[in-house]
Amino acid sequence: MIMRIKFNKGHQRKFIQEVLKNINCPSLRELGNRLSINYSTLKNYFNEERCLPENLFYDFCYISKLDKRSFDVEYLNENWGKIKGGKNKK
Repeated sequence: MIMRIKFNKGHQRKFIQEVLKNINCPSLRELGNRLSINYSTLKNYFNEERCLPENLFYDFCYISKLDKRSFDVEYLNENWGKIKGGKNKK
């Protein structure tokens, strides 16, 4: 099962900025080109509109040589938003 990584508010952006710095990448667009990830998807992650998929978080940690255990994150099920939304409909 694919998990989602939830950072505290503002920390996901800082994490991605640190990744960019560590791999000497000038922009999100360039990062997307290097990893074959759509720019608008990366922008959504950068603006914290979506939680990072677990595999992308691990890829970012690997390429930037960051220790994944050093981040205070919460692991959520892939469908956590659907479950949350379903409970609100009564």
